[in-house]
Amino acid sequence: MATTTLRELNGLDRTPATLSGSTLILVDYQNTYTRGVLELTGWRPALTAAENLLEAARAAGSAIIHVVHDGGAGSLYDVREEIGAIHPDVAPAEGEPVVVKGAPNAFVGTDLGERVDAAGNETVVVAGFMTNMCVTFTTEGAFLRGNHATVVADACATRPLETPVAAVTAEQLHHSALATIADLYGVVVAGVAGLRG
Repeated sequence: MATTTLRELNGLDRTPATLSGSTLILVDYQNTYTRGVLELTGWRPALTAAENLLEAARAAGSAIIHVVHDGGAGSLYDVREEIGAIHPDVAPAEGEPVVVKGAPNAFVGTDLGERVDAAGNETVVVAGFMTNMCVTFTTEGAFLRGNHATVVADACATRPLETPVAAVTAEQLHHSALATIADLYGVVVAGVAGLRG
C-alpha cells in the first residue's frame, strides 16, 4: 500500500501542468540511446510519445527547449557526430534552442535556468532519456530553483542495471525513478493526455 508523498505532506500542488502555460524541456533524445551499449529498453515507443508531446506543445504555442549531453569528442555523447545528435523524430525546429550540458541536472553549468526564466513560465514539462538519470535530476533541478515540474512518463525510458544487491529491470528502474519524482520533485502524468489544456 502506497504511503503519503512528501509533496502531500508539504502541501505542494499536485495539479499537472498545461502545455500552453509551460516551457517544455526535452532532455537527451540523442541517438546514443537508440543503439549499441546504451540502447534503452522501449526507446522507440518513448520516442514516439515524445514526438506526439512535441507536436502538441508546438500546437499549444509552448516555449520549447531541447537539451543534449556532450561527453566530448569520440564519446558516445559526442554532439559533433551523428551518435550524439538529437534523433530526427524530435529534432528542433527553427527558433527552438538547444542547451548543451555536461551533468545529469541540465541546470548545472548551463543557461537553461535563464532560458526558462526568459520564457516567462514558472511551470515546466520535462521528458527524456534516461528516466532515472537526466530526467530525474533535471526535474530535481527545476524544483530546487522554484519551478513547478510535470514529467510525462510514456515519453521517458531507461535500461536495466545491476548492483551487488539486486538486478533491476528497465521497467522497475523507470517506475522507481518516476516514483522518486512524484514523491517530491514534480507531478507525473502517464502521457500527454494527462496535461491540462
